[in-house]
Amino acid sequence: MERTKEKTYPGYNPQTKFDHFDEEEKKIIAKFAGEWYVTNGGGIFNLGTTSEYKYFLIKPPDNYKELFNIELEIIVIFSNYSTFETRSLDAISFIEKRYQNLRLEKLCAVIISKDESIVGRINDLVKNDQESQLIVPFHFEELLDNPDSYLIRNRFKSHFYTRDLFAFESPLKKDLYFFGRNDLVHKLVNRHRSNENSAIFGLRKTGKTSIVFGIKRILDTINERFCFIDCQNPALHKRNWNKALWYVIDQLYEQNTLKYKKRREAEYTETDAPIYFEEALKHFKIISKSSSCLVVFDEIENITFGTAPTEHWTKELDFVFFWQTIRSTFQKHNKLFSYLIIGTNPMCLEKSSINGKDNPIFNQIYFEYVPNFDVPQTREMVRKLGRIMGLKFDETIFAKLTEDFGGHPFLIRHVCSIINKICSETRPIRVDRTIYNQAVKKFNLENAHYIDMILNVLKEYYQSEFDMLKYIALDDLDTFNELAELSPEFTNHLIGYKILDKINGSYSFRIEAVKDYLLNRHKYEKALDSSEDRRKEISERRNRIELKLRKIVRTQLLAVKGKSEATQIFLSVLGDPRKTSYQGLKYADLFDSNKSEIYFEDIRKIIIKYYEIFKNIFGSDKDDFNNKMTIINKYRSDAHAKKVTREEMEVFRISISYIEDKISDFLE
Repeated sequence: MERTKEKTYPGYNPQTKFDHFDEEEKKIIAKFAGEWYVTNGGGIFNLGTTSEYKYFLIKPPDNYKELFNIELEIIVIFSNYSTFETRSLDAISFIEKRYQNLRLEKLCAVIISKDESIVGRINDLVKNDQESQLIVPFHFEELLDNPDSYLIRNRFKSHFYTRDLFAFESPLKKDLYFFGRNDLVHKLVNRHRSNENSAIFGLRKTGKTSIVFGIKRILDTINERFCFIDCQNPALHKRNWNKALWYVIDQLYEQNTLKYKKRREAEYTETDAPIYFEEALKHFKIISKSSSCLVVFDEIENITFGTAPTEHWTKELDFVFFWQTIRSTFQKHNKLFSYLIIGTNPMCLEKSSINGKDNPIFNQIYFEYVPNFDVPQTREMVRKLGRIMGLKFDETIFAKLTEDFGGHPFLIRHVCSIINKICSETRPIRVDRTIYNQAVKKFNLENAHYIDMILNVLKEYYQSEFDMLKYIALDDLDTFNELAELSPEFTNHLIGYKILDKINGSYSFRIEAVKDYLLNRHKYEKALDSSEDRRKEISERRNRIELKLRKIVRTQLLAVKGKSEATQIFLSVLGDPRKTSYQGLKYADLFDSNKSEIYFEDIRKIIIKYYEIFKNIFGSDKDDFNNKMTIINKYRSDAHAKKVTREEMEVFRISISYIEDKISDFLE
């Protein structure tokens, strides 16, 4: 027989003690007990030597469970100070630790303050700290004197339903909203504690930096040392390899706030730098009193051959000497330190030689790619955050999110953020397939920049891999397979990124949003076999830019020449009989295809004749612009009978792409 859930009603736990509360606080607790179930009288908590807080615990009755999808107990803290200080939030954290044996709702808490501006202060706090808990604030007086029987309920609604918990852009520094990566974090920590080095790779926005913060949180709890080196910082990659070793040591001591009469940077010569690097690490272990230290090298591409922004790293042997020193020091000493390499592409570990010299870390470091979410992990994140916002997702949505966005947590969160925006203000609300499909459509139309952000590192550093994605998106499988056979590591990387799948020898996209993006952005790069398809593209692209060119000519002439002169300039270029026919039209109507007959050639003539007005838009080379416009016009849409060859199509694409880019830069 199925066991029914026990109902929860407002009131008090009979065993709850309230002797430590004053009369005002007891009245406030009674007000909460009228709507919530008070489970525990808590106690008095001292934070430091001067701050004292009282607290109690409440559990939602069935109506609140339905409204806010919460079932666990919530901390309610009294802050008896006229000015709210953020240390009150630290008090919540300490109380959570005190009740680790209880299943507390850590995403939210209640603060009752004597600060009259408490609501505004909490709102400001949320704006400045995206990862803050969901705090529901009350002022003492409003709970004591306000007769509104819906005060508590409405305050919960206003703070639960108005905050978008999916809209995270920055890496997560706290564990409150950290989902799906704990196994990887613990694995990397255990490898470090076993004196093993590691590396993780993934595209942008896959959560690499959030994983680093997760590792640091664990190391802090076990009192092990940590040093984060941002290779993207010019302070590192502008230095040569020997001075870069000094910088690593400098950061190691600074980040761990340890005093050390370290050697001057000038002493780190090419000959002595390895000696002093080892010396400094040995001394660090002694004075830090830790078993080992983890040094994290983030954005490794910035000090890697072929991809670094500075020449001595990308073309010379700085990478070789730098890692020779680090590897040699690591091998010489047991548990002195270990290192974690983080980047986009494992090329730095896969190339056996660099400029004829052995790569010191070739096949020396265990690495893996950042895994994407599976359905249970997607469900955990989306359900947990959504329920606090009043969004009840149908079970089928979790699988759809995982499938459509390849389990990419950043993309999943942003689709859910769109769902939150398009849902009505009446909450809770059920999120079904209809709402989901609407959100996906909106994401594809308006949020291509997120895909661009993720893929940009491939375009910037690994063009061949980006091209392979284009080829498979455009169904150019011959070129894709040719590259795959030539360089198997390319496809291995794309599979590692979780963008592509390989099933029974065939490749396909795991993230449909990436495929749609590539198709939309690069559809005019697809090889066209028939003259009819080529004419169709020519007509489509030519007509699109003609409308935009009309707008540019209309606004620029008006801005520089004024309405009267601009009108006469335009009419003079048209010539008779159109000049006489359109003499009475308003200036704006001259550019309206429903009221006047204007050709692509007319636009070209005006721009060329008054090129000084337009050269900042189309470039200083007037003749080049003129040639490209002439080529575009040559293949006009009414030339249906004309066969367009592959070579002619290539010339057209080069010409119109140039004009499209100039127009886009100006209008955006």
